[in-house]
Amino acid sequence: QVQVVESGGGLAQPGGSLRLSCAASGSIVNLAAMGWYRQAPGKQRELVAIIGTGTINYADSVKGRFTISTGNAKNTVYLQMNSLTPEDTAVYLCRIVAGTGNYWGQGTQVTVSS
Repeated sequence: QVQVVESGGGLAQPGGSLRLSCAASGSIVNLAAMGWYRQAPGKQRELVAIIGTGTINYADSVKGRFTISTGNAKNTVYLQMNSLTPEDTAVYLCRIVAGTGNYWGQGTQVTVSS
């Protein structure tokens, strides 16, 4: 069984910052990539950022504002979000891509509002 747990969401003011964390545990074989996605009410889930072996990709809407990174602990990934805008409000979900399949967390709510 693989568990994926996100944390770090919450309320931020426009222009503020938040840092999301994701930790995956269990039988993860041949880890290929770890990424962040988001889903706003009434909208489709979209890629925010993903990090693989030697590659990092960002959605155009977050380039220059968000930074994805992996941690020293195994199977951890972070998302540093700066210069937040109300359009960043969404549930943020962590995705693990491995040889054994794709695994998703339950998500963490990020709300940007004054």
